[in-house]
Amino acid sequence: MTTKNEDWRHAAALDLRGLQCPLPVLKARKTLLSMKPGDRLLVEATDPLATIDFPAFCNETGHRLVTTAQQDGVLRFLIERAKV
Repeated sequence: MTTKNEDWRHAAALDLRGLQCPLPVLKARKTLLSMKPGDRLLVEATDPLATIDFPAFCNETGHRLVTTAQQDGVLRFLIERAKV
């Protein structure tokens, strides 16, 4: 899902492995609201629906899905908080 050269720097991280939809998106949303515009949040999840939920969430809220990756059943999403 990603190249090895991606920049995964982030200001905060959430380990949401084991949680099912809609909890990963809801917890990420709450964390993003407390972050500064432009800050990045790293989310790790295992719910297969997260591959649909996080892109849709970012599209609806204006946050930017910077990159994604998957390894050993763990999905990683790097989300940049919207400017507004």
